Amino acid sequence: MTNDRFGIRWGLAGGTTLASIDEARNAARFAEEAGFDSFWISHAMAVDPIVALACLGSDFAGIGEVGTSVVPLYGRHPIGLAQLARTAQNALGGRFTLGVGTASKRHVEGMLGLSWDKPFSYTREFIAALEPLLADEQADADGAQVSAHAKLAIEAAPTPILLAALGPRMLRFAGGRLAGVTLGQCGPRTISSYILPHLQAGAEGTDRSGSPRVMALVRICVTDDFDGAKSLAREIAANYQSNPSYANATKHEGLDDASDLHLIGSWQQVLDGLAEYAEAGATDLRIEVAAHDETSRARTRDALADYLS
Repeated sequence: MTNDRFGIRWGLAGGTTLASIDEARNAARFAEEAGFDSFWISHAMAVDPIVALACLGSDFAGIGEVGTSVVPLYGRHPIGLAQLARTAQNALGGRFTLGVGTASKRHVEGMLGLSWDKPFSYTREFIAALEPLLADEQADADGAQVSAHAKLAIEAAPTPILLAALGPRMLRFAGGRLAGVTLGQCGPRTISSYILPHLQAGAEGTDRSGSPRVMALVRICVTDDFDGAKSLAREIAANYQSNPSYANATKHEGLDDASDLHLIGSWQQVLDGLAEYAEAGATDLRIEVAAHDETSRARTRDALADYLS
């Protein structure tokens, strides 16, 4: 494995949803004791990931980076989000990374009752207002959908942004403007043939230093019960495939069944699958244990801890 960073995500599927700060602490404790480079909490209609991470404070200092995976932008304002993020950054001593995304039409219209109008423009305007605030600078942004005029009085290091990007415009925007991308249902072939070319196209001609980060989300299960794990994988994949952006991105992988992106089987089989992401150009792996029973969940976490040790 040649990835720069090896992280773990909690908070969405396979028994990882966090219902309390105590559960978030237990998850972070596992991440530190196992030796992960980073620890991520998703927005899963459970504990707020920014607040939960801020509550960890200086605990678990062995984890080099903690972040959100991801915070939806719709339903928020750049000033309020920046206040939360910089407060968390203060509490976490500069280790916090903010992962954000537009979410989906189903989430925005169905759950929030908001208009899903020009999501790319909305994201671009939101980040134009958010970036200076996260860098302890004055925000003076006037957009058609998002505006902000403020400067925050919070002591904190600048906070990098990773964008959940799948469409060509979003990817090029992230490549030229942000720290990188945080990917969901994207396999190695999609990363090498689709994600990276658009990121690189966005980065060309800019004054950015270094290449954009490419953080892949990979769900794994070390188990002898392939059918049980596969059933859960199909349930999770079906939820992703109901989102047109993920369905379009998955086409690049050439799979008949999107649940094949889950790595299921022996630890060696899982490890071989993870290596393909490194070879494809992912700079970070964000592992989520997606197990259908407690035995497989414990076995998977033990295998990860043994490997990292």
